[in-house]
Amino acid sequence: PAGGAAPRPCSTQAAPQGINKPVIDRIIRVDHAGEYGANRIYAGQMAVLGRSSVGPVIQQMWNQEKVHLKKFNELMVAYRVRPTVLLPFWNVAGFVLGAGSALLGKKGAMACTVAVEESISDHYNNQIRTLMEEDPEKYKELLQVIKQFRDDEREHHDIGIEHDAEATPAYSVLKTAIQLGCKAAIFLSERI
Repeated sequence: PAGGAAPRPCSTQAAPQGINKPVIDRIIRVDHAGEYGANRIYAGQMAVLGRSSVGPVIQQMWNQEKVHLKKFNELMVAYRVRPTVLLPFWNVAGFVLGAGSALLGKKGAMACTVAVEESISDHYNNQIRTLMEEDPEKYKELLQVIKQFRDDEREHHDIGIEHDAEATPAYSVLKTAIQLGCKAAIFLSERI
């Protein structure tokens, strides 16, 4: 490019014609924010527990979240969706939630994982229903992405359960508080 400007990232795919742009913008914006936040949560958990026995498990889940975020970065370009203005806040809040839950130990980190991943998989299910009602053929690729990522999130949820999340002191209180935060984050990230 002239003047030494960096080339703009481009996608190999184009957004389908005739899409419901407001719906797609909200879906991609909030999913990008959610995957960004999940990456920050796992970064916080790894900062505290990375050298512990559960470190490789957290790293494996984080690696999947990195793939999810990369895909939503690509979809944002392809569909020309702006990110939420709250990304700087989610950057800090996600890391603090991850590190804070990890300071409670392995069980606390896994309780956080269960709460977040359950919220996200439920959210993805709602999006799948919305897109199926809109036009499953028109949104076929996006539906495949969301279904795959939902399945990955359910797997993370199950890993958290297998690693004693429910044995965390005050588990139900912690889970409820985290899920209320997730609902607020989803609501805000869809809109601003």
